[in-house]
Amino acid sequence: MVHGIGTDICDIRRIRASFERHGERFAEKILSEAELGVWRRRSVRWPERGVRYLATRFSAKEAFSKAVGLGMRLPMHWRRCEIGNAPGGAPCIVLHGELKTWFEAQHLTAHITLSDESDYAVSFCVVERLG
Repeated sequence: MVHGIGTDICDIRRIRASFERHGERFAEKILSEAELGVWRRRSVRWPERGVRYLATRFSAKEAFSKAVGLGMRLPMHWRRCEIGNAPGGAPCIVLHGELKTWFEAQHLTAHITLSDESDYAVSFCVVERLG
């Protein structure tokens, strides 16, 4: 049974401007430790690719927060929600700490997709109740 659906479109130029204003502190607020590692590797090789990575993760976490119905209220927190990759490469949600505990207690599962184009990143999330 569908618990919630969330979508988000993010202007990559806005993320770039925030990053230019706040520097790495902005990425550290949004990304988990694992995501920060990927972001740093991508940013070194091609800075624009790092900005796009940051924008897609921002968008995906916004879509997830809408689908679970929490918005950005606890236990939802940027760094407790990680966008990882399943073995085949598809994006997946990896939760940590209190958010993971809350999510599992609700018997929920999530599906996420994300994409980016020149100026925009977009994400779509479906959260289902198991059983």
